[in-house]
Amino acid sequence: MTPARKALRPTTAAALSVTVMAGAAFGLAPANAAAAPAPTATTAAATSSATSSGVSIRFVDIPGDGGVNLAANVVAPANADASHRLPLVVLPTSWSLPQVEYLAQAKKLAETGYVVLTYNTRGFWQSGGRIETAGPPDIADASKVIDWALANTPADPDHLGMAGLSYGAGISLLAAGADPRIKAVVAMSGWADLVGSIYSGRTQHSQAAGLLAGAGTLTGRPSEEFQQILDDFFSSNLAKEKDLIAWGKKRSAATYLDRINANGAAIMLGNSWGDSIFPPNSYADFFDKLTGPKRLELRPGDHATAELTGLLGLPNTTWTHARQWLDRYLKGERNGIDGEQPVQLTSRTADGDGYEGYPSWSAVPSEQRRVPLAATEKVTANHDSGANAGTVLLGGALDQFLKLPPLASIPLLPRSYAAVWQTGAHAGEQRVRGTVKLHTTVTSDRSDGTAVAYLYDVGPLGVGKLITHAPFTFHDRTPGTPFGVDLELFSTAYDVPAGHRLALVVDTVDPLYIEHNPDGAHLTFSSPDADPSHLTIPVRD
Repeated sequence: MTPARKALRPTTAAALSVTVMAGAAFGLAPANAAAAPAPTATTAAATSSATSSGVSIRFVDIPGDGGVNLAANVVAPANADASHRLPLVVLPTSWSLPQVEYLAQAKKLAETGYVVLTYNTRGFWQSGGRIETAGPPDIADASKVIDWALANTPADPDHLGMAGLSYGAGISLLAAGADPRIKAVVAMSGWADLVGSIYSGRTQHSQAAGLLAGAGTLTGRPSEEFQQILDDFFSSNLAKEKDLIAWGKKRSAATYLDRINANGAAIMLGNSWGDSIFPPNSYADFFDKLTGPKRLELRPGDHATAELTGLLGLPNTTWTHARQWLDRYLKGERNGIDGEQPVQLTSRTADGDGYEGYPSWSAVPSEQRRVPLAATEKVTANHDSGANAGTVLLGGALDQFLKLPPLASIPLLPRSYAAVWQTGAHAGEQRVRGTVKLHTTVTSDRSDGTAVAYLYDVGPLGVGKLITHAPFTFHDRTPGTPFGVDLELFSTAYDVPAGHRLALVVDTVDPLYIEHNPDGAHLTFSSPDADPSHLTIPVRD
């Protein structure tokens, strides 16, 4: 097989920096957290406090699955007691963040009458055990935490939910399929298909996985299984590919869709168009298959950037909607959120925080426009053409806050390294909504290879703004024999101004991914008469 041409190590320094800054933002440095003894349930009174807003905070230990200690805190109204049951919200922490991550939002919920229990997932910080990456022990932990809350707080067993960001979102969704007591879920910046998130198109998302690996090593204790999966992932061990896929499916809510639907929890999903760790496609596909009450919000940004200000206690639309969703399905409040269209989108080019509503994900585009790709293009692999999808965590954030997506000068892209097809200038605005799909025929002079497809909005000066992209990798192909490729690019919402062109660029190198092109390899993209190549673009009138 072809050895991986990108390594984990360059991303590790970035991972450590991000994690340290995140810990500092919550006032707890990793070294200090590791040294501090975890409070226990027997000392809860000594570690409890009441805030000026009438909310009490207790730091406790909870026995998780197999007796593993889980460091947690309970946030509730200061006057709460067993005489009056209150709705419960359980918040598992994000990957590598300490248990105080949700404190600002927990206080907001408690002020309105909730018992909130947030805990550090096993393997991280002061919790015991090893990092299981949302494996069965993590899901069993969620039920153990619920058991403890029902026995030790005034939580109402008939009105309990889970919510979380990133890793906490994934665990919350999975728990909804395992524990029928969960009546509502809010899963922000998470995943429904772990394999499709970090191994889409059979291509390793090396920066995303490297960030997770580095942060996990810094703030936690990876399990032997997780370490082996990472070794096989980054070494491109194809003999272990089936094991990787099986490992990922076990940790994907999509695998347990029937159980989730049978349990009937009201599920709100939220993600960002530019999420470089968990792209939005898996949430979108999963959403349309849910049969209970549901809501999908997609907006500009990168991984967790849309929710970040809410963690700091600042006004945040995403967290406001999350609280409204919990109020509706745990308290029964008629606040109108269930009367809105279940799919809510914000275009990446829109000003402000306004949403467009749709009845379903499949209804988002009103038309599928087909763009023929008639010209044959041949490129030499292993060279960076200048087209790329940015940097993990940074690319989508720049797009969100500065309207500055990754750029490329389309006329200056070297045609020996990049295949380029362009449309004519469009007379009117093109409102791209949904999932762009590429169908083409590829011929390689080697058995293995990788290519990355990019769709650009090209202005009058030839500068292209990235609309969307996706990688694909092939193995064990017969050199010189054409084969078809169908590729779904990452879902998006983007308004192409009148007078601009669309450009499809395909090259073989992107810093976000491991590529598998042997030295000197060539890829040819053709359009046979019997099977013409084309791009399908979902648009909204």
